[in-house]
Order: sequence, then structure tokens, then C-alpha cells
Amino acid sequence: MDDGEPLDWMFNASREEIDTFFARLSDNECREWRWNWNIWSRKSQRAPQGDWRIWLVMAGRGFGKTRLGAEWVRERAEADPEARIALVAASLHEARAVMVEGESGLLSIGAPWRRPTYESSVRRLVWPNGAQAFLYSAGEPDSLRGPQHTHAWCDEIAKWDNGSSRATSTWDNLLMGMRLGGDPRLVATTTPRPVPLVARIMAEGDRGGVVLTRGSTFDNAQNLPARFIAAMKRTFGRSLLGRQELHGEMIEDLAGALWSRALIEQGREAVAPAMKRVVVAVDPPASAHGDACGIVVCGMGDDRIARVLADCSVEQASPERWARAVADAARAWSADRVVAEANQGGAMVEAVLRAAEASLPLRLVHASRGKTARAEPVAALYEAGRVRHAGMFPRLEDELCGLMPGGDYQGPGRSPDRADACVWGLTELMLGRAGEPRIWFD
Repeated sequence: MDDGEPLDWMFNASREEIDTFFARLSDNECREWRWNWNIWSRKSQRAPQGDWRIWLVMAGRGFGKTRLGAEWVRERAEADPEARIALVAASLHEARAVMVEGESGLLSIGAPWRRPTYESSVRRLVWPNGAQAFLYSAGEPDSLRGPQHTHAWCDEIAKWDNGSSRATSTWDNLLMGMRLGGDPRLVATTTPRPVPLVARIMAEGDRGGVVLTRGSTFDNAQNLPARFIAAMKRTFGRSLLGRQELHGEMIEDLAGALWSRALIEQGREAVAPAMKRVVVAVDPPASAHGDACGIVVCGMGDDRIARVLADCSVEQASPERWARAVADAARAWSADRVVAEANQGGAMVEAVLRAAEASLPLRLVHASRGKTARAEPVAALYEAGRVRHAGMFPRLEDELCGLMPGGDYQGPGRSPDRADACVWGLTELMLGRAGEPRIWFD
């Protein structure tokens, strides 16, 4: 077997060649065969050679990042009884559900007789040889202030909470505690997103000590359902979302755009407080076969900060279907107001929405300026820290980052329908008539 894919030869080997191979294995080798990661893994899933300090694995969903991280931790733990390993995720729930108890987590891999025991009360894994691993949340940076480790696995670092620089604080505290053993090392696995922490690690790679592995969902096609692969290619293809989430590309910001991903990340929070007022904003499509119907839920709390709460947009929908989606969103979020752009036939828009739900608290708005011109005062609210995203909305955020000053839109897609709905919702909550001096309300 070469240093490439260890099992490749088997796909073309005869039954006799396979029988001969197994006949040469000892009883112990046959016993260990099933659990040997170096046999079953792809080369891109195995730790790189050399004197690296940080191994950054930035790849699409389904690449096998979780299995890679878990197997690396297992190897370190089984090789070193003194290993003290940090397992850091966006939350303690994700650390346990994915890194420990998930299908590719530490309790599901490796030989059963060498698997660790999980002590949930102290958030600790203990291997039979004495090695230990401890769970941490990136939302609690101070929990890593003090503990020392020999190794660390950080999962989905692009998802870590960037509010108040918690992600970078967590990373810094972890690095300062990497001082046990003779060769402390760290593996970070993530789907790429241009957040400050990922950008910083990649920049450090230019100065040495950081090794980067890239990959896509389709690298692991052999272990994924064929229908899933076909659906992903058909649905996302080479869209921005597909390039990021499937192909593992880092999508950079457009120079001069009204929004940057860093600006959005700066105001992201995992959970929104109670809302004082909620608006469902709608950008109706011109036809059932054209643009999407942008449906975005926005709210404002007692702190006078607006939140984007949900993206309920639908694509290639009939008037009845998108109107029902609006009514469902208004009901689910107990909306105080539905704001719908009426430039594409105000009477029709109102009639369709009323047919879906007669009691909708509806307000029609008419735009006298282009989408990007209306967006500029809303972008200023983001820069002032007065808007936050309660969750992640990739398609909406891609559209916001494609809006340019002066009325230009540079994708993705033909029209920023989600972004336009978001702008209407935030204008209603935060700017009112001041946000669009020439809007008329019906």
C-alpha cells in the first residue's frame, strides 16, 4: 500500500489477492483492522508531517472533519497516558453532541476496548490508559483561563460567537494554556467563513507553524448517499452558498460593498432577547418562475437594538404559496406588522396576502428608489451596532454583501430579494419615514 489512499488497491484487486493479503495478517492485526484509521482514512484526513503547531482543516460539509478531529484526538490519547486534551466547540451542548457522542464522535470510534468513559458531571473523558480530555464552550472564554493542555481540538471555529470578541478571547486563552508536554499541538476543523478568527489563523500561517488542509463535500462522495450528492449539486451547484458550504471555498468580501461579513459577524448573537415589536417584511416576486419571494422576520427589544430573527424566503413559489409562507411566518413570530413592497402591483399583493390570512396586520410600501439606495441608511445602522443577527442566514447575508453604493448589485443571483425584505423590515422598525423619505403607506 502506498502513501495515498490505503484501500484503493482493493477496488481493483481479485478475490485471490484479497485472500492472500488477509492470510498474511496476524490474529492481532486482523482484530485491529477494522479500527485502524490509517487504513480507512483519506490522505487529506491524516495529520500532516512536519513541525506544525496548528493544523487548520477548512472544508465543506460532509468532508469528514468531525471524524478527522476525533481520530486525531484518539491517537494522541492512546499514545500518551499523560495527555490532557481540550475539546472546544461553539457551546457545551455541541461539544458533547458532536465531538463526544455524535456518530463520528470520540465514543463511537476506535477499538471498543480502548474507548474512553465520559463523566458528564465534570465534562471529562477518561481513557483506560489515563489520558483525559475536557469539554469547553467558546461562549465562555474565561473557562479556558487557567487550565493547561498538551493538545486541543477546536470544532467549527467559524461558528464561534464573535460578539464582544468572545471567539478570539477563547482562542487566545486556549493558546496560553497549551504548555504541557514536549510538543503541544492544536487541530481546528471548520466550514470556511471569513470571520476574524479564521482570517487571523490563516494570516499566521504565512509566518509558519500553521498547516492548512482544504477539501470539499465531494471528496467524501464514496461515503455519502448518492442521492444526497446529486441533490447538493442540483440545488447549490457553484452558487456562493455551495462554494462555501460544499466546496470549502473562502468567500471574500467585495471591495466597497455596503455590508461586509466581518460587520455582520460583529453583531451576531446565538439567542435574541424578548422582542418588544416584530415585523415580517416581504419582497414579492414578479412571477412564480422568477426571483425568490424575500420574507424576513425582524424584531426590536427593550434595548432599542433591532434583530434579524429569521429568513423564511421561498423560491419559485406561486402567489398562493408565498402568501401562505408570509402568513405562517407572521403567526409563528406573533408579528405586529407585515410590511410588503407593492411596486409589483399593490392591489394584487394585498389581495393575495388577504386571501392567505384576512387578519394580517398589513402595510404596503412603495419604493421610489433602487434597492441599494434604500439599503444605505440600514447599512449605517449595522455600522453603529444597532442591528444584530440572531442566528446565521447564509443566503440573506450573501445578498447583503453583494449590495454596492450607487445602486449596483453584484450577486449572488439576479436580484437581492432577501436583502430587500430585510431592508424593509429594519426600516420599518428603526427608521420609519426618515429611512425612506419618499415612501407612501397605504
